[in-house]
Amino acid sequence: MFVCGSPRSGTTFLAGVLGAQPRLVDLGEVKPIKALIPVIVDASQEEAARQFRRVLERVRRLSLSTHLRGVEQTPETAFVLDAALRAYPQARAVHLVRDSRDVVCSLLERGWLSGERAGADDVAAPYGAHARFWVEPERAQEFAGASEPRRAAWAWRRYVTAARAADERVLELRYEQLVGDREAAAAILADHLGLDAPTLARALERAHAGSVGRWRRELTPEQLQDVEREAGPLLRELGYSAAGGEGAVDREPPAVLHDDHRA
Repeated sequence: MFVCGSPRSGTTFLAGVLGAQPRLVDLGEVKPIKALIPVIVDASQEEAARQFRRVLERVRRLSLSTHLRGVEQTPETAFVLDAALRAYPQARAVHLVRDSRDVVCSLLERGWLSGERAGADDVAAPYGAHARFWVEPERAQEFAGASEPRRAAWAWRRYVTAARAADERVLELRYEQLVGDREAAAAILADHLGLDAPTLARALERAHAGSVGRWRRELTPEQLQDVEREAGPLLRELGYSAAGGEGAVDREPPAVLHDDHRA
């Protein structure tokens, strides 16, 4: 299984829940995969799939987990999701989508995209305002000069757009539905992944909705304008309310399954 989405979208929580189910294992954010993706993102699908599987299988052997169904949750997998699914023809993916404004709040809190943040992540990639591999090359200078909220919204837009480009075996699920209607979310996930819905629903009880809509309390009007300029069209396409009513969506967003074989 692959769980992907923008950083700070709840993917770690969901992968942990799935990995705790019988005969499954949460592989976490796989560092060798995270380091590999910027190298293979522009490779052919066949080559990217080959390298992705080679690295992930090595990790599975070293972790003595080849007998279990793995749950891979590296956020950057969104950018090679078609290749990952090609590498594992029986795999399924879940793309967890969260309101970009709440994601921006969380990213600002972490400071990963701040020009003043020192240090590096778990694969030695430096924090800061510089353009990452997922920034459009012709906009690299613009990214570096943008405000931190706009860079955070930029990251959300690019990760979400990349994951949505995968055209089969991908369930798109909203974070707000995951925490707001756990039984319905469990039923959808269980059907897509071949798991037991009641067991999954009990595990999802640990989810909490306290962070939904935090942007109303934390983002200034200027910061919201920056988010709107970078991610507004995609935010509205996904059904999130511009006004931000309770629950942060204009309508109950359906889970979307991209699959050639299932309705």
